Amino acid sequence: MIIVTGASRGLGKAITERLIEKGEKVIGLARSKDSLKVDGIECDVSDYASVKDAARQVKRMKQPVKAVINAAGVASMNMAVTTDESTVQKVIQTNLVGTIYCCQLFAPIMLRQKQGAFINFSTIAVALALKGESVYAASKAGVETFSRTFAREVADFNVRVNCIAPGPIRTDLLRGITDAQIEKITSQQVIPKQFEKADVCDLVELLIDERASSLSGQVLSLGGV
Repeated sequence: MIIVTGASRGLGKAITERLIEKGEKVIGLARSKDSLKVDGIECDVSDYASVKDAARQVKRMKQPVKAVINAAGVASMNMAVTTDESTVQKVIQTNLVGTIYCCQLFAPIMLRQKQGAFINFSTIAVALALKGESVYAASKAGVETFSRTFAREVADFNVRVNCIAPGPIRTDLLRGITDAQIEKITSQQVIPKQFEKADVCDLVELLIDERASSLSGQVLSLGGV
């Protein structure tokens, strides 16, 4: 089975739907179980006890875990000096710390079965150092560094860890961002176009497949930087 965090909306929901279409058994994690349209577990990734409980529930299912996809995340498009303390804490705790918690607590299942893949999420804002996204980019830069290092720590157990860094994709995270702002960002990509959720789903499918058995510790940017 495959675990997807943030499965009730945005990229997490799109990834969940695609994997189910492909015949995969998916367990969705979200803060509200009622918001899920698949088999799921209520879980706040920013809370250690909540993630630990979710991992215990998955372990009790006694089924192999093919992949954990850490799609849960929040964004704050604002200058650092005008971002309030609570927003800073929420962004770092959800994006970075939440990803670490999920990797820490679900990894033992994969280490015992000696196979599996983690897919974490960064953003093109890291590589492009996008103005107005400093706190968000900082949280995702941490995800990239953690992913590369964690990949080395679990490699001997045939567990892979990779990171996807999309450019701007129309989800709730981009609410309030104008088409002109999106075009300005995408123009800095190697392939200057706006990608869709389906493009991310394609990449997820590849990374959890045996065809990607040689890929680990990588940050893959949609569109290129």
